[in-house]
Amino acid sequence: MIQQIDYFVIAPALALALAAGLVLLLDAFLPARPRTRTGLGLVTLAGVLLSLGFVVAQAVSGGSPRSTFCVPPNLAEGEQLCSYVTDGFTLAFAGLMLVAAVVIVLLSMTELAGGAIPVGEWYFLLLCTLVGAVTLPASRDLIMLVVALELVSLPVFALTAMKRYDGRASEAAVKLFVVSVVSTAVMLFGVSLLYGISGTVFLSRLAAVFSGQAPAPGVLPPSQELPAVVTVGVVLVVAGFAFKIAAVPFHSWAADVYQGAPVPVAALLSVISKAAGFAGLILILVTGLAGQAATWAPIVAIVAALTMTAGNLLAMRQRSAVRLLAWSSVAQSGYILAPLALAATTARPDPAPAGGAISASIAYLVIYAAMNLGAFTVVMLVSRWSARNELDDYRGLVFRRPAAGIALAFCLICLAGLPPGLAGLFAKVFVFREIVGGGYGWLAVVMAVNTVIGLYYYAIWTARLFAPATTPAPRRATGPWLAMAMGLAVAAAVLFSIAPQLVLDLTTLSPSG
Repeated sequence: MIQQIDYFVIAPALALALAAGLVLLLDAFLPARPRTRTGLGLVTLAGVLLSLGFVVAQAVSGGSPRSTFCVPPNLAEGEQLCSYVTDGFTLAFAGLMLVAAVVIVLLSMTELAGGAIPVGEWYFLLLCTLVGAVTLPASRDLIMLVVALELVSLPVFALTAMKRYDGRASEAAVKLFVVSVVSTAVMLFGVSLLYGISGTVFLSRLAAVFSGQAPAPGVLPPSQELPAVVTVGVVLVVAGFAFKIAAVPFHSWAADVYQGAPVPVAALLSVISKAAGFAGLILILVTGLAGQAATWAPIVAIVAALTMTAGNLLAMRQRSAVRLLAWSSVAQSGYILAPLALAATTARPDPAPAGGAISASIAYLVIYAAMNLGAFTVVMLVSRWSARNELDDYRGLVFRRPAAGIALAFCLICLAGLPPGLAGLFAKVFVFREIVGGGYGWLAVVMAVNTVIGLYYYAIWTARLFAPATTPAPRRATGPWLAMAMGLAVAAAVLFSIAPQLVLDLTTLSPSG
């Protein structure tokens, strides 16, 4: 009954957890000085880079997927049942979230330089969120999946409200807390129904039971069909994840929370939290519920169409830069979600189409992360001299701050999918090709129309960057950490525009059971 733990498999999450504990200890014993704030940020950055190094080491080691926290063979009836698996899917998501975390830590070092926010608590909570984010794509049972998802969500409440005596931040934290609690309750109800019918929490066993390859032990006779309550469980689980990725009809919290939260937290929600939600959704649908694709595939397709449409239409009405990026993020969730509608339905005779659909979603997510983080770095810069951070505050930014203005213009053009920002165009082509090939012609038409709608508000914002400036140039320096974050994000967007095949090569994978 004693389990052997493979510490190399859990090394990325373990490195982040140890870094979190170290940050908390150093904050307790070191004096409160500006040098201490910088030192804690560097320790956090070192922990993230160490975790990323372990991910790279696991990737280059090659071989078959590695697993730990497994059920002993004598209790699993000879079947391999493990709770933590490291494969190509896990490494792709972990690498994406850790690279994004480097940018967010650099943004945090800029945000915390003023001393108004407790530094030790901030970095501790940020590292705890990253532990959950790295653990989630490796989770292969329902319990670990839910626990990892909550570990991603819970620290973000406190990070959002870390600006004390700020009414908007407190309001955003309460809204995020209420929405997250409701989504967790809905998802747990669905998970309990699935467990009650299947008699197992492991995704591989769920797939066997719900595809009819294995009976539900002790619950149903082998010849009896699955009851309708399975459909209820599937719908509730999809609804729970829809909250996490801000998909329609559970999207209304996004704009208020993004605007009220500190800019690094908004960037975290738009990339890392969203990536974690999609990782969990892919695992539960494609790995655990592939046999129920006839139930969830139409739901996912409809939700994707509604999400991209609502996000784009609401973004057109915004005058606040952060709120515009929030609704743009909702629309991007629809684009990422669209290929998942055909990930399992086309995979019955041949698993390759499923892998192609999943790879298209992950490739879009990777490219979107670079573009969106690049935009948030410039938003962070403008927020240092403009509290309202409206689109009019960006007038003439190319002339006042050429590097920042050109960087933001390039990222917005990428998000719109226009040359020379070809990264966004390639991302949409990846998704569009899979949708058309999977037979969802109506969804491809909806996506094409929404792409044209998105051009409007991205073009409006970009035009303001080149309009005559109405205010004098601010004298505040950009700061080394913010400049590094901006350079890293924009360099990734440029690289993906030049070599999009690199993204496809890194994301050509499917999660293993």
